[in-house]
Amino acid sequence: MSDPADRELRAAVADQTDSVLRALAEWVSIPSVSAEEAHAVDVTRSARWLCGALREEGFPIVEEWGTDGLPAVYACLPAEDPAAPTLLVYSHHDVHAVTEEEWRETAPFTPALREGRLYGRGASDAKGQVLCHLWALRAHLAARRPTGHGDAAPAVTLKLLVEGEEEIGSVHLADLLAEHPRELAADVVMVSDTMLWSLEDAAVCTAVRGSVNARLEIRGAERNLHSGAASGGAPNALDELCRILGRLHDERGRVSLPGFYDPVRELSPAERAELDALPPFDPTAWTAGTGTFGIPAGDGRDVRERVWFRPSAEISSMTGGDPHGPVSGLIPATASADLLLRLVPDQRADDVAAQLRAWLGRHARPYFRYDLRVSSTISDPYTTPSGHPALTALRRSMSRAFDAPARRMGNGGAAPAAQLARSLDAPVLFFGTGLLDDRWHGPDEKVEVEALRRGAHTLAAFYQELSERPDGDPDGDPDGDLVGDPDAGPDAG
Repeated sequence: MSDPADRELRAAVADQTDSVLRALAEWVSIPSVSAEEAHAVDVTRSARWLCGALREEGFPIVEEWGTDGLPAVYACLPAEDPAAPTLLVYSHHDVHAVTEEEWRETAPFTPALREGRLYGRGASDAKGQVLCHLWALRAHLAARRPTGHGDAAPAVTLKLLVEGEEEIGSVHLADLLAEHPRELAADVVMVSDTMLWSLEDAAVCTAVRGSVNARLEIRGAERNLHSGAASGGAPNALDELCRILGRLHDERGRVSLPGFYDPVRELSPAERAELDALPPFDPTAWTAGTGTFGIPAGDGRDVRERVWFRPSAEISSMTGGDPHGPVSGLIPATASADLLLRLVPDQRADDVAAQLRAWLGRHARPYFRYDLRVSSTISDPYTTPSGHPALTALRRSMSRAFDAPARRMGNGGAAPAAQLARSLDAPVLFFGTGLLDDRWHGPDEKVEVEALRRGAHTLAAFYQELSERPDGDPDGDPDGDLVGDPDAGPDAG
């Protein structure tokens, strides 16, 4: 790399590799599983570990914020220039539950480093992403203090909000945003809970899907019935659940909720060009990375478009009868399923929840009882305003770290980006260091050390780029002022 500033940043990042990996391994060893009450104390331990790490990094303001559930961490490091922009980084320190017997590389909370990968629950989702910012901060400050003497302050005011309930739907995030508007005020928000396209190809995430989670319970009788006495003459709740769920998609594989696709638009020519600028889709790499056996037939769209920019509906779980006991000869009285719907720009979570209820009403039968419970933690999709100069700054920074032009990509999962943008009246960017094969929520979760390195380099450069209020994008198009309109026209490309 020819740019002296980037060589300096790369060297500064490399100097901190061992220290950061030791810290990440220590943090990953805390089983901060938010979904299990037995680990509530561990989520608190995780928050306090992060508070200590932030204080050691020199953050003068570090606070543990309690909620009616599990704690979040807030921190603030002021910029050298009081007029500099403020960046708020959102992420989480809680982790998904584990099935320990499925892990092969290491026990979930006994981190292991081998062949450039750190294994352990939370290494990628999202403790590694949080520490990537601290890694970047060290490199950024080292570049601003070339002599190695005296204190340095960042080029932007850096704030962090790292919550402890993301894996259970961020149930108290709205409370935190309402209770702390002054502390969380920012010019730009960055969600660090997303993925890279690959280590070889630079691409900035500019859109996340929304989500609607629901549980459907069907009851066919007051109690289980003996099949020898009632088979053929009594309603079977599990059979009815299968019938209903079989109507979730039509014969073309499209979600059958009434009005579901009405707001969904096709990609614009500019968005299509951005998608086409990515390397050609590799089905073999996709199936290897996901551990799947093939790609379901679709509507002719690239899988990336289907995952990033098209809505979907999934059945996450089904229960009925007694799957663990002996064959009992009973007709199950109840059966239930968990549903997850992913939404794209112009869809709204409240509308889709209403469509789900209407769909169920259309297929219900009078001799069953149906109970549909939509989660209170539904989220809308969000797209970063395409012309915002903060996005330009991020693309420039990623291009520097990857030594290649940064394209644009989407993210198939959800994040509270729309909620953050509305509450804080600020645009939201996305930058994460996850990869498709990092096995988020599965056994043997890992993070690539090189992904963290490149992420730290990107972020260290971004802090400086953001402070300089860029006036154009990497392709030469003007972008305007840094503090722009967060509701500018969406462009998912």
